[in-house]
Amino acid sequence: MKRAARQRLLLLLAVAALLLLAGWQLRRDALNAPGALTALDPASITRVALTLPGAPTLHYEKRAGHWWRTDGTPTRAIDSRLDDLTAIAAAPVLGWRPASDFDPARIGLAPPQAVLVLDGHALEFGETAVTGPQHYVRVGRRIALVSPRYMPSSPATRTTELH
Repeated sequence: MKRAARQRLLLLLAVAALLLLAGWQLRRDALNAPGALTALDPASITRVALTLPGAPTLHYEKRAGHWWRTDGTPTRAIDSRLDDLTAIAAAPVLGWRPASDFDPARIGLAPPQAVLVLDGHALEFGETAVTGPQHYVRVGRRIALVSPRYMPSSPATRTTELH
């Protein structure tokens, strides 16, 4: 085999090895990615309950493609604001930790600053983390860190979109 052909073969093998390593790393990163707050599809959510400090719980239901407030006499809600709340279900998580790693009172979860229930899945929001602009969110027996843009607020007063 000529010298030039041998060098090309070695170069081709090196490139193939690098591609295999890159593929392995991408697969490993995808398996270890923290994912979203819930496995719920925001578009399929039909019931929302929001509890904020000092206010009664607000209940909403999606009927015929529109959101309705169901406390008392049903009243039409602003769809885009409720869609912002349901989008929180798919909020990207920056990291997960077991709830046992934290004292709930120290991270604002005793009591929570907000509780958002999406089709029966409760998300409890706490304080901003000391490590950066991130909020603690209790989901079952785990605590997630998410961007503050996903902190729920009343649909009646929300003026910014999550998109």
